[in-house]
Amino acid sequence: MILVGGYNVYPREIDEVLNAHPAVMEAATIGVPDEFRGETVKACIALNPGASANEEELLDHCKKHLVKYKLPTIFEFFTELPKTGPAKIDKLKLKGKR
Repeated sequence: MILVGGYNVYPREIDEVLNAHPAVMEAATIGVPDEFRGETVKACIALNPGASANEEELLDHCKKHLVKYKLPTIFEFFTELPKTGPAKIDKLKLKGKR
């Protein structure tokens, strides 16, 4: 769970919205420290081979499905997201804790 300005934000909801975008192969959201809001939402994105999308396009997609405080404020693009042994996305590694 990510705590954004006193609101509980569940990463899975944002992940599902991002994964619904046709250019996205896989997505994971994490909370990162923010001086004003406590935490902010960071989206880690791996695009489908040959696909293209930028921050603005993905943010517009999110705006159609999420309330404002759940919107990612930081986007980071990867060729592939790090995985754990059973092929789950390794969010600890994305946070830099491994």
